Amino acid sequence: MERSLAVRRGATWLHGLFALLFCVVAIAAAPARAHEVTPAIADFAVKDGQITLELRLNVEAFVAGINLDGLSDTNQTAQAADYDELRALPPDALTPMVTLFAEEWLETFSIQAAEPVDLDVTGITIPEVGDASLPRASFLELAGDIPPGTGSLRITWPNGSGGVVLRQNGVDEPYTGYLQGGETSPPIPLGGGAAKTPVEAFMEYIPVGFTHILPKGLDHILFVLGLFFLSPRVKPLLLQVSLFTVAHTITLALGALGMVNVNPAIVEPMIALSIVFVAVENIFARKLHTWRSFVIFGFGLLHGLGFASVLGEFGLPENQFLPALIGFNVGVEFGQLAVIAAAYLGVRLWFGRHPKYRGRVAIPASVTIAMIGGYWFVERVFL
Repeated sequence: MERSLAVRRGATWLHGLFALLFCVVAIAAAPARAHEVTPAIADFAVKDGQITLELRLNVEAFVAGINLDGLSDTNQTAQAADYDELRALPPDALTPMVTLFAEEWLETFSIQAAEPVDLDVTGITIPEVGDASLPRASFLELAGDIPPGTGSLRITWPNGSGGVVLRQNGVDEPYTGYLQGGETSPPIPLGGGAAKTPVEAFMEYIPVGFTHILPKGLDHILFVLGLFFLSPRVKPLLLQVSLFTVAHTITLALGALGMVNVNPAIVEPMIALSIVFVAVENIFARKLHTWRSFVIFGFGLLHGLGFASVLGEFGLPENQFLPALIGFNVGVEFGQLAVIAAAYLGVRLWFGRHPKYRGRVAIPASVTIAMIGGYWFVERVFL
């Protein structure tokens, strides 16, 4: 009997350690805001036999020589220090470096029409150093001559350049697509007509939403984990997650439509505080009170604004706005469900019914989550 009790106690402590490690691993796997890798956006148009492209990109990462393919955080690279130094440079100091980089990089940027298209740099725009907690978006303007009689073209995004959103302008039913480094677009008719179907737009934006949660959305992951650790019962958890989902869907849609726009400098600290709130309440509350449901709904509205900022980076195809928006939201939900499933299978399935679950697992994990959220709040406001 004593041996059995000791084994159970040891298992419970091991479970508590697992819960804490679950949070710590999430921290290690997620990117910091200031070093988060964002996709480039390439707006292109063909007029009078010439193609023009305006690239919005995190140019410091390119100049530093960082391989952005599959990367979520520049701190994970050997060039992280160089990248940070470049971010602090004013435009006049950084522009010559961008010019040198572009000359070499354009050799790998392929546009295939009736024959290969030679591109030249026609403009470089670098904003002044601003909020260091956010990547600086610079603009690279390119142009090249299209051979006469060309009906369509294919664009190959260079290896090592991460993701890019391609957006065709100036035609009806324009093409919009997402490429990873080394990928080539399908043939894009110069006269338009290559717009995605609703199903294609829906499917394309599911992984965009999912990757915003796993691995990029640590703040949203910790909020969901904060909901998870309140109770070992599934029903209260599903109720909280459902309220959170409905709420962030509302502000996600309003933000994507441009009807609501809140400065990230306000939203991000508030999201950190929402994490602290649910984690601290887990320590003192033993069940899901009615008023907590309203609080979670309010926090869901807040997190939706954070999701909307991501869509602002990617853009949505105007002609398939609703399917793409729904696809993104479905991807977010898949990501949240994956977090809950992992936590349930790794923690609650085995130890959720143990009488010491709350004291040895839920509370230590919630304290850890609260500390992380508190640190983020201080970092996002004062650092």
